[in-house]
Order: sequence, then structure tokens, then C-alpha cells
Amino acid sequence: MRSRRGEEMLSYLPDYYATSRVIKADMDAKGAELDSLFAAMDETLNQFFVRTATWGLGRWESELGIRTEPDKPIDQRRALVESRLRGAGSFTGHLVKSVAESYDGGQVNVTFQPAKYSFTIQFIDTIGIPPNLDDLKAVIEEIKPAHMAVEYEFSYMLIRDLHEVIKINELENIPLSKFAGGVFRG
Repeated sequence: MRSRRGEEMLSYLPDYYATSRVIKADMDAKGAELDSLFAAMDETLNQFFVRTATWGLGRWESELGIRTEPDKPIDQRRALVESRLRGAGSFTGHLVKSVAESYDGGQVNVTFQPAKYSFTIQFIDTIGIPPNLDDLKAVIEEIKPAHMAVEYEFSYMLIRDLHEVIKINELENIPLSKFAGGVFRG
């Protein structure tokens, strides 16, 4: 039998049906339909959660007023939706940190400079510029007060940090945008 649920249904029948080809074929066919039904139900359930949504992500974007970009990687689309959901409420450092970390996937530090009416978002775990920085900037602009400026600080690889740590042929595989002074890929 190919169907897991077909085997399960067969196990509930009396033992003498276990040798019947007709009953086995019947349970296998019914089990295959149940397997498909349960798979569809699981897939539908995944759409109710941003972190597992795939084909239902467009519904999330529509509900939150986000322009759907099907060509964008799904993890970036999820990060945008998640940050929009986190971005509700009053403006605080915790809110900015929460939103930025949902985009970056790593640790972020937020510092405020009240005298300058500004704050800084520093990416700690991410090396180079995050791939969806433009989306993050757009969300930060929506949630921050209009009179505040925002600055972004990035961490880069430095040659001195890699000297005698990595081989030159491994170094060739690291994009230039990961190094200080490297080309911005935005």
C-alpha cells in the first residue's frame, strides 16, 4: 500500500481483510484521497501564519496595504508583512528594534540622539547591507515621527579580520558588498 492513512484504515478492519487484494486496493484509494485532503488542510493552515505563508502571502499584503511583488523573494515579503504587523502602536525604541530585526533576521541596536532629533539603527549580526534595506527604510519612514531623522550603520568585513583566517580562493566567493568600501548592490 502507498497510502499511510489507507494502511491505518486497514488496521481497523478484521484481520481476515489483510489478505484481500480488493479491500487493500479500496483502502489504498480511500487513504490516498484522505492523504491529499490532510495535505491540503495543512497547507491552508500554513497560510494563517506569516512565517509559513506561501500562496496566501498576497492576502496578508493586501490586508496591510502592501504592494504585492511576486518577483521578490518570499522571505523578504514575509519580513515586510511581519514588520508591518509589529509596527502598530506608539513609537518607541523597542518598536523600531522589533521592526528592524524582523527584516534583518539578526540582532539590531537602536540608539536615540534626542538633541539631534534622530536615531540610529545599527545592524550587528548582518555583514554588509541587508538585501531588503529599501523595504525596511519605507516601513521606518511610516512609523517614525516626521521630525525625526534616521541613520543606518552597517558591519563590514575588514581585510585585517580575515588575514591568516581564510584562504584566498575562499575569499573570492565573498561578495564585495560585504567589505567596507565595497560596491553597494542596492
